[in-house]
Amino acid sequence: MGWIPCSGISRANSTTKNKKKVIIINHNSVDQTKPTSEKLRSHSRTSVKAAPKHGGSDNITAQTFTFSELVTAAKNFRAECFLGEGGFGRVYKGYLESTNQVVAIKQLNRNGLQGNREFLVEVLMLSLLHHPNLVNLIGYCADGDQRLLVYEYMPLGSLEDHLYEISPGVKTLDWNTRMKIAAGAAKGLEYLHDKANPPVIYRDLKCSNILLGQGYHPKLSDFGLAKLGPVGDNTHVSTRVMGTYGYCAPEYAMTGQLTLKSDVYSLGVVLLEIITGRRAIDNSKATGEQNLVAWARPLFKDRKKFKLMADPMLQGQYPPRGLYQALAIAAMCVQEQPNLRPVIADVVTALSYLASQKYDPEVQTAQSPRWTPGTPRTKREAKRSSSWI
Repeated sequence: MGWIPCSGISRANSTTKNKKKVIIINHNSVDQTKPTSEKLRSHSRTSVKAAPKHGGSDNITAQTFTFSELVTAAKNFRAECFLGEGGFGRVYKGYLESTNQVVAIKQLNRNGLQGNREFLVEVLMLSLLHHPNLVNLIGYCADGDQRLLVYEYMPLGSLEDHLYEISPGVKTLDWNTRMKIAAGAAKGLEYLHDKANPPVIYRDLKCSNILLGQGYHPKLSDFGLAKLGPVGDNTHVSTRVMGTYGYCAPEYAMTGQLTLKSDVYSLGVVLLEIITGRRAIDNSKATGEQNLVAWARPLFKDRKKFKLMADPMLQGQYPPRGLYQALAIAAMCVQEQPNLRPVIADVVTALSYLASQKYDPEVQTAQSPRWTPGTPRTKREAKRSSSWI
């Protein structure tokens, strides 16, 4: 959930002919002279609109809460309700009596890394962007100097909780679940890139920001760093370099030029974490193994070493072909040159295919597929799959 500036790190949008729901976000900057609550009301009335399927416009749908309501919901923010902490602040489990709903309440740390601007961005973004793989914002509080966000409660925590330092009683993720999570996260990113207009660059994709619901259903969370992507003839957005060390695309870290392919790089890092069980940055490892991408790149060149990259926690229970294909996808996503990375729609196609191939450890091999990425079922899939899987 936290983030730090990622400067100093060492080392063309896709189009579709299908009609899609378009989310319209106004480019006007937020008036920094108004109190936060007034800014949100102003945007709700005029600046931020959505274009639903059947026409018309929708205003911000998030509820407003008083600080006292959320204090009651989180039992005065007691330790027993504490869920975690990030750059924004602390997150607590709460209960809203008015709606009989269990929620997650994120309280802004007034001395933390994120401030009013990130708070506003998150409220506005999540009030407009709705998808099964994006966390649902229920409401917010902007009483005085208090800033809180209220989300749906995700009972299984974050992906990070299930990959590293696993708590007693927490089940190790099997191969099928890992591919399901990877595909779901990619679908959430695809919605931001291909359905929003202008497109939205998430900018902070990492394991701690992928939350898990029942059945390990993944949802992207924490949109405080999200930026509107380039439009028209523009190829990138120039912005201050922010994000999390180890996940930032190299060209963004060095130049501040942000593109949709920056998110694709981050997704590649997350996919590597899912496959290997290694952190993006792990200073406890030997020199040369601390940066996950730097460690993986030489291994990508030798297929015989692919099995060395599988998470030991899988205990060898994975389909060899599926492992090779997943690593191939990750390798393409973390290419140093952004133009060599696939568009997110292609990644979704590939990961959805892998997620559909259920591995049965009792049989020792994955079910024999009727088709492979080399023999796609449709011309559209052929175009997407033939060049890089």
